[in-house]
Amino acid sequence: MIKEAMLCEKLDNGSVRCNLCGHRCIITEESTGVCGVRKNIKGILYSLNYSQLVAANVDPIEKKPLYHFFPGTKAFSVACPGCNFQCGFCQNWQISQAARLSRELGGYELKPEEAVKQAKKYKCKSISFTYTEPTVFFEYAYDVARLSKEEGLYNNFVTNGFMSRESLEKISPYLDAANIDLKSFREDFYREVCKAKLSPVLDSIRLMRELNIWLEITTLVVPGQNDSLGELADIAGFISGLSKDIPWHISRFHPDYRFTDYQATSLDVLQRAQAIGKKAGLRYLYLGNVSEEPHTFCPNCLRPLIKRAYFNIQENNIKDSRCSFCGTAISGIFN
Repeated sequence: MIKEAMLCEKLDNGSVRCNLCGHRCIITEESTGVCGVRKNIKGILYSLNYSQLVAANVDPIEKKPLYHFFPGTKAFSVACPGCNFQCGFCQNWQISQAARLSRELGGYELKPEEAVKQAKKYKCKSISFTYTEPTVFFEYAYDVARLSKEEGLYNNFVTNGFMSRESLEKISPYLDAANIDLKSFREDFYREVCKAKLSPVLDSIRLMRELNIWLEITTLVVPGQNDSLGELADIAGFISGLSKDIPWHISRFHPDYRFTDYQATSLDVLQRAQAIGKKAGLRYLYLGNVSEEPHTFCPNCLRPLIKRAYFNIQENNIKDSRCSFCGTAISGIFN
């Protein structure tokens, strides 16, 4: 299903500019933008993937990962095909890169009102726009998020953060939380590996804080690409400079897509990154894609507040957003 796009402007000679993400593509007639799912048809920009789902699942919210956003609840996760990045290590490349790999986007139609009904049917606390890049199915995400709010649900994005200010401000009344992939702290990495830029991602992180959207950050540590101690320290320093209460998820890479000749990230490197985060003053640090259980500890008394096993909550010692042991305020959005 196609739908006329939001956040675009008509230019001369039938071209249009898409203002949805940091690329701000100028798209000529019968062409698509970088994402491959927004097309100029006779001078009008259309979303080609509107309500065209390639994934819909009920997930623990911890799987996003969001550890300080209604922990222990379920999220109805939806994805339409496409992405405005071209990361060679993408772990969902079959659906995120569908527009580049095939002319057929695939999937099935699930209208916004039906998505909300499904979320309520399965007793989900929130709807998560995830797996691919929600920015490039913005019209669908916006419609679903607006309807879900009317039904008392919450919404979250799992995103690369390469959004324009306009798109983030437009959806902010309906967006409660986000996990942003801060993939590197080097412009050349974003340019060469992601085919994008770093600065719009940093701008989105800052703006989400201003808009009071609960934010958690993930860095997938890829050996030989973004795993130097200096770069990891720069990422930790940037996060800490915004707020020491932003959770940082340091995630293990495993070979996939075009990076099959790389080794999985060593646990030693992840633990060093975690130590760097602690040195920078970050209060909530988590290792992802490892066997170690990602518990949440009180930053004051160091007692375990939330004990997790395979995304399941075994114990929760947070009451009224405070540590049950010492009363310290714990950052996040809790039941």
